[in-house]
Amino acid sequence: MNKKARNWIIAAAAVVVIGGGATYAFMTNYLGNNVEIESVLPTQAAANTESTSGTTAEAASTGAAVAAEDLNGTWNIADASKVYFSVTTSQETVNFVDDQVSGTWDVNVADATQMKGSGAIEIDAIDSGNAQRDDHIKSDDYFQMSQFPQATFTATAFEGLPQEWTDGEVYDFTLDGTLTLKGIEKPVTFDAKASYQDGKLLLSGTTVVTFEDFGLANPHSVVLSTENDINVQLELTLEK
Repeated sequence: MNKKARNWIIAAAAVVVIGGGATYAFMTNYLGNNVEIESVLPTQAAANTESTSGTTAEAASTGAAVAAEDLNGTWNIADASKVYFSVTTSQETVNFVDDQVSGTWDVNVADATQMKGSGAIEIDAIDSGNAQRDDHIKSDDYFQMSQFPQATFTATAFEGLPQEWTDGEVYDFTLDGTLTLKGIEKPVTFDAKASYQDGKLLLSGTTVVTFEDFGLANPHSVVLSTENDINVQLELTLEK
């Protein structure tokens, strides 16, 4: 092989390597995760790690009792609230966030059957940190934002909440209701936690739905596979 031919082969190989690297960088940016989930219950991580030591229980016991009149009534979802949904691919879990959340929770600690709640997110506010990907999610291929600009949730039952609350303590409960997307209704149950802190109600909850539940196509491709489950997570701050 002469020197000229060898140089051409080296140059061609360099183009392939550079082109492949650029393609990988593009795919990583388009498919990768850019959103970290933020919990409204910052003490929860500590509660999980300290559950065997009794430290958390002792700390909770020092909180002041919350009067029923401070809890009962209508609470409004505040601006700091966010709703996340996540899909897991063969590459990683990709999170989407929506910070345009509205709704109310009517609390009655003496009778949970009298509680009611509802919420909505604006589809246009969905953000994954990639505008091209977000526009595709909002399009008629998926969420059909032009026809259905909101996704909504209506609560039907609150189970497991105590009648007496302590400031700062976190309570586990289940939240049943109906999730509506694209005009399609799906009954869901959130595994939830609630806490009264600094005059605010904090609510965190998770549930799982599937692409098929709302007539969505699984976005798998030759590049990567996608699990059918979609994790939905509420991180809500409520104020009177």
